[in-house]
Amino acid sequence: MTPCSEWSSFVDELDGLTPLCQDTQPAVRRPGRDNASLAARRQAAETDRQACEPALSLEQVSLLRPDDIVSYKKDGVQEGVFRKLRLGKYPCEARLDLHQHTVEQARRALLGFVRNCLRQDLRAVMVVHGKGERSQPQALLKSYVSGWLPQLPEVLACHSALRLHGGSGSLYVLLRKSERAKQETRERLQSRQG
Repeated sequence: MTPCSEWSSFVDELDGLTPLCQDTQPAVRRPGRDNASLAARRQAAETDRQACEPALSLEQVSLLRPDDIVSYKKDGVQEGVFRKLRLGKYPCEARLDLHQHTVEQARRALLGFVRNCLRQDLRAVMVVHGKGERSQPQALLKSYVSGWLPQLPEVLACHSALRLHGGSGSLYVLLRKSERAKQETRERLQSRQG
């Protein structure tokens, strides 16, 4: 059978059929949502997000010494970026001082601080935990903070600060970009290219 004869055969089969009428029903609109239901949904989403947050254990910690240098970098962070962080070349956009905090208070303060920094699109921040030379055991808070930061998915890298910024009693912390900041970067790069 040739393509032409197949088409003729198909058209012959359609002979005598009546076409369907076009659907003239208007599209059904979803009923509007009131503010109370929207607020309830937002609250539920926030609760779910908080439930997924890392626990930042208060159980066991590897104790550091007061003068130990802390250094952490996630896979994928470029060496040049990490070197710039280590050398204190990024301007500090926010600072959290944990002096006089208990371990539990420090845990809550650190989580809140990182969350707020992300909302404000801050990338390079400092966390001051102190050396803990007079605490018992020594460097307890420093040990916990140094263990918690790598557990946070928002933290890309951290390193003990230069002496002029607090030395081994402070940490430079590099946070990931927010989705909004990533999109702005993409748009800026695309406008340059085209």
